[in-house]
Amino acid sequence: MEKINCVFGPIPSRRLGSSLGISPIPERTCNHTCVYCQLGRTKHLIRDRRMFFPPADILAEFDLFQERQLDYDVVSIVGEGEPTLYLGLGELLRGLKQRTTKPLAVITNGALLADPQVRAELQHADLTLPSLDAYDQASYKAINRPHGRLDYEESFNGLVEFSRTYPGQIWLEVMLLDGVNDDPKSLDKLAARIAQVKHDRVYINTPVRPPAESHVRPASHERIAQAVERLNGISIESLVAGHFHSNEPDEVEAVIGIIRRHPMNQFELKGFLASRQVQEQDAFWQRLAADPRVNVVEYKGILSYRAK
Repeated sequence: MEKINCVFGPIPSRRLGSSLGISPIPERTCNHTCVYCQLGRTKHLIRDRRMFFPPADILAEFDLFQERQLDYDVVSIVGEGEPTLYLGLGELLRGLKQRTTKPLAVITNGALLADPQVRAELQHADLTLPSLDAYDQASYKAINRPHGRLDYEESFNGLVEFSRTYPGQIWLEVMLLDGVNDDPKSLDKLAARIAQVKHDRVYINTPVRPPAESHVRPASHERIAQAVERLNGISIESLVAGHFHSNEPDEVEAVIGIIRRHPMNQFELKGFLASRQVQEQDAFWQRLAADPRVNVVEYKGILSYRAK
């Protein structure tokens, strides 16, 4: 088996607790190139599903992680782009079901839910978290910047259909952007869309790490509070996350492995070092600053580290 590094973590999630992640797609491969993406701009904007890695190889890597007896709450299919682009998603979910009793979650932008095959494969997940940032084609293009062959109404109708037959829980996620979709009229339109989807929760989010585009600004606390009330949602700001984890012994390599999928800010890095009881922290910061694979971005006065 070729070393593919699809399994990572556990990492802290404010929604899911401690999450063991699986990324079944190559770096920054997506059907959206969202203006707020914390990973940066999409490198490979595609529409068609592909078998990027053999499901058996990902499951074999998962088995190795299981041998380490890691403590985590959920297995999340997420990663470095859109996981439903992975043609082996159904086989992967079925294989995971045979290997763990932990809940299986899929974090998706929902763009491919118009495809009956995608909806069928997701039936094997216990929890699906689709994004719903936009309310029409214009807002969809402004926020999510989809592949040219994607249509908002088609994708949304697929989400509605999926919600009618899905046996698990659906947690909708709304990313609010200042001056884009956080005003009262936009919230009313989002509320009308959400009302059509059978769901269990609505999470309200706003960028806290450097977005793909510098003009993107987070929604204010007041607008987030309005959205919580109007959309009957839960603010992710109010949730607390835990600590990052890696079995990689070298601290710099461990951090690079994490930030490929999940950027870390300066405080999260300090907490990570403290959890590993690193004594020579100056040497770590010097190595990290000099590493050509790391991009350091200042956002709202806080330094964030993500992969180039």
